[in-house]
Amino acid sequence: MKLNGVFIEDTFAEAFGMKAARVVVTACDAAWARHAGLAATGFATSVIACGCEAGIEAELDAARTPDGRPGVALLFFAVSTKELTKQIERRVGQCILTCPSSAAYAGLAEGEPLPMGKALRYFGDGFQIAKVIGGRRYWRVPVMDGEFLCEETTPMVKAVGGGNLIFVAENAAAALAASERAVAAIRRVPGIIAPFPGGVVRSGSKVGSRYKALPASTNDAYCPSLRGRPASALTAEENCVLEVVIDGLAAEAVAGAMAAGLRAACEVAGLRRVTAGNYGGKLGQFHFKLREILEAPPCP
Repeated sequence: MKLNGVFIEDTFAEAFGMKAARVVVTACDAAWARHAGLAATGFATSVIACGCEAGIEAELDAARTPDGRPGVALLFFAVSTKELTKQIERRVGQCILTCPSSAAYAGLAEGEPLPMGKALRYFGDGFQIAKVIGGRRYWRVPVMDGEFLCEETTPMVKAVGGGNLIFVAENAAAALAASERAVAAIRRVPGIIAPFPGGVVRSGSKVGSRYKALPASTNDAYCPSLRGRPASALTAEENCVLEVVIDGLAAEAVAGAMAAGLRAACEVAGLRRVTAGNYGGKLGQFHFKLREILEAPPCP
């Protein structure tokens, strides 16, 4: 199967069940809301070493936030409830509580409640005050620029992590252009993040390593400098490979984002083929078949 002359491999991306939460952060203006969001979602590219995967889902105007100020919606993904709880507390406490003028609110309507302000209120050293508005409990924590307002809990839901697209191109410029177009399209889909820098990862990995201490290592089959090895998956014309990893609040959102990214990438000259990473279907319960998702209607 080809799309705009780009070969779409008959394969699938293998993704995993995760736990996720959305936190809405507001501030006095959009710049400070973004500062808080970027800090809170930093060092969160992979659960392998970062504890969680996180990113800015969307920038919100004042009409879309709880307090009528500019904001950002943040998504956090982890492999367990315990880890997600820890990551939310640390990241909201160290990166949002600390940011001038910021406030933090639950971003999902339903789910298992995780502590947010419930834990961070103790920073107020006994001067914190609880307030219930519309049946929801908030904490007002005194800080040096006034008060930090933080909702007591934020809901956690089941989610999907590890949807992916692998772009195989003639050169680095084409691979990067295809990846950038894919990420721009993916980020327009609600409930989705692409957690790596700029949404793109060059260090695609495989499970296992020659070194016992490492759970994952370089995906040597797609490294151009190792093309002479029998295990290489690259032809002489394929000189650069980049990957986009996608996490979402639902399988349907991941499939829609993958399809949007795939269609956008295939408009780039020099992209030769698109494939995806999987483990033979043995590890992840979600299988996103590239050719099937392309046949579905595009996301609105």
